[in-house]
Amino acid sequence: MNAYLNRVLDDVRTKHSNEPEFVQTVEEVLSSLEPVIDQHPEYEKVDLLGRMVEPERMYTFRVTWEDDNGNWHTNTGYRCQFNGAIGPYKGGLRFQKNVCPSIIKFLGFEQTFKNSLTGLPMGGGKGGSDFDPAGKSDAEIMRFCQAFMSALYRYIGPDVDVPAGDMGVGGREIGFLFGQYRRLKATFENGVLTGKGLSYGGSLIRPEATGYGAVYYLNEVLAHENDSIEGKTIACAGFGNVTWGICKKAAELGAKVVTLSGPDGYIYDPDGVVTEEKINYLLEMRSSGRNRVQDYADKFGVKFVAGEKPYGEKVDIVMPSAMQNDVHMEQAKQIAGNGTKYYIEVANMPTTNDALNFLREQPGMIVAPSKAVNAGGVATSGLEMSQNSERLSWTAEEVDAQLHKIMKNIHDMSAAAAEKYGLGYDLVAGANIAGFDKVAQAMMEQGAF
Repeated sequence: MNAYLNRVLDDVRTKHSNEPEFVQTVEEVLSSLEPVIDQHPEYEKVDLLGRMVEPERMYTFRVTWEDDNGNWHTNTGYRCQFNGAIGPYKGGLRFQKNVCPSIIKFLGFEQTFKNSLTGLPMGGGKGGSDFDPAGKSDAEIMRFCQAFMSALYRYIGPDVDVPAGDMGVGGREIGFLFGQYRRLKATFENGVLTGKGLSYGGSLIRPEATGYGAVYYLNEVLAHENDSIEGKTIACAGFGNVTWGICKKAAELGAKVVTLSGPDGYIYDPDGVVTEEKINYLLEMRSSGRNRVQDYADKFGVKFVAGEKPYGEKVDIVMPSAMQNDVHMEQAKQIAGNGTKYYIEVANMPTTNDALNFLREQPGMIVAPSKAVNAGGVATSGLEMSQNSERLSWTAEEVDAQLHKIMKNIHDMSAAAAEKYGLGYDLVAGANIAGFDKVAQAMMEQGAF
């Protein structure tokens, strides 16, 4: 490996040894960049990679809130403004028990390249808290969101940093956050958050966008292979907005999602999550707060496997769509053993590095990375920002058409970048290179700081 690349990787492993998720992501991205770095010795002179793997700034703050019984609780909030070379920082807020600096940094780093791939002027950022909204009342969540925004509002704005939702942060939470921002700033800056309700500046199809975009990207992969989505079976994980969007768009195009998963296990539905009743039931499952995928099996009389992941089921396409590090070597071997041709990452970093490398080495298997595949969500957030700045409201068809175009461009750019450096149809390396090139150029043109 290039000596400069090696040195940066060694520094990251040493400085961030207690942040495994962040180190894993940096390793995955930088390992693809060797042919680029070899052709650009000027990057070493200004230590471009050393700057790129460190956030421009990271805020950590206390969030104190009162529950319905009058008891006070203290959580930790974060906002990582990772790289703003090509636009305002852009990335979601995640409310989940396991949120910590390592997870926020890995998500912010990944977001930088994902946003670059969309072609929209958005930098990379991420934030959140170790607060768990599950089991909390609306009033408790409102008070937490108000306390969180009271600490965050100083550091964000339409031309500074534009947060959105992520795991644990949906339309309800975004509404409470925006209401507190408006109260504190005494101004209606509706471009400061995306994922808003339609009544105050939100965009149509935003909840479905990541899932829709993933299927659009999949379609481009299939077209490259002279294949079609018609009749294909798909294994997904989770049952949140992303998987819901995949189910909707796949069914519309003649494919069927046959697995869903949750903390309790997974279901296998051979007929697919294709009917309106089944697809809408995912929304009911999520709103119930029970967080049990077994509810689907009980309602529709299909197989439920407790405590297991769905990747052992034989399908045409695997689309891990739940959470980071969901697919380890054990699951990767099951996927390869089933002869699956298409492995399309959807969740952020759903595959451990060793499992991802194993799958990439399988003859005939095509692997697509999450930073490209799940960019539809942030792309639609970028479209929401455009609508807000121009005081427009596009139709669902207009947003969907723009999303489709963006996802096609992301696939084509990734394929072209891999081809340029003699890597063939390597979508993982291609996405890393294409995302990196734009950020690197902007950083070089803006000088070292």
